[in-house]
Amino acid sequence: MNAVHDSLSRQGLTRPREGRILGGVCAGLARRFGIDAWLARLLFVVVLLAIPGSQILVYPILWIVMPSEKPAYATPYPPAA
Repeated sequence: MNAVHDSLSRQGLTRPREGRILGGVCAGLARRFGIDAWLARLLFVVVLLAIPGSQILVYPILWIVMPSEKPAYATPYPPAA
């Protein structure tokens, strides 16, 4: 699974830490394709109404497969030994 996460991270497909509504999948896809997150969510709902059911399977799979964005700052505590 780490290989998949690394590959998606290199392609820019990550779930952002900020701006998430549910899992951050639509926000991550919107950022990757350069559109507003609300537009991506609206498109998701429109496609859900046009092709019912498929997105219910796709969204959780993307939630698992897309890595979460790494923090831009260092952790303030040293790692536990």
